[in-house]
Amino acid sequence: MSSPLLHVVLYEPDIPQNTGNIGRSCVAVGAKLWLVRPLGFLMDDRYLKRAGMDYWQYVDCEVVDNWQHLEARLEEIRQLDRPADSRQKFWFLTKFGSRVLWAADFQPGDVLVFGSETRGLPEEIRMQHADACLSLPMREQVRSLNLASTANTVIYEAVRQFGGLA
Repeated sequence: MSSPLLHVVLYEPDIPQNTGNIGRSCVAVGAKLWLVRPLGFLMDDRYLKRAGMDYWQYVDCEVVDNWQHLEARLEEIRQLDRPADSRQKFWFLTKFGSRVLWAADFQPGDVLVFGSETRGLPEEIRMQHADACLSLPMREQVRSLNLASTANTVIYEAVRQFGGLA
């Protein structure tokens, strides 16, 4: 199997339908889906499978126990798949991001991190990576956007920036 075009991380996702939809988008572009426990659903949840439709069998998905396990697994993969001089940039999507999505310079192999639907990303992670926190512009009347819609927007903006699916 070839290296994933992107790594899409859902940190403690709550809603199986969102995860299923994001999984389908990952199949569409050749991205790997990472789920960081605890999950708000079981992996055999019927809503997860229904949202992923008949594509779920094609989702390259790995579930990890915590943030540290995710970082270790991504480092292992980076060392196996990429030359020493290549970078793997983490991008964190949050309404608290100091830069808008369009300011990012996405590259193949980047890691797109999304928080839970109910809690977002933990402040500790946001503070540690403040320079890589991005947001989508929205009017003040809106407190948040749907996770699946946001992930789809970010995934396709990244793909657009580096020239498509080739």
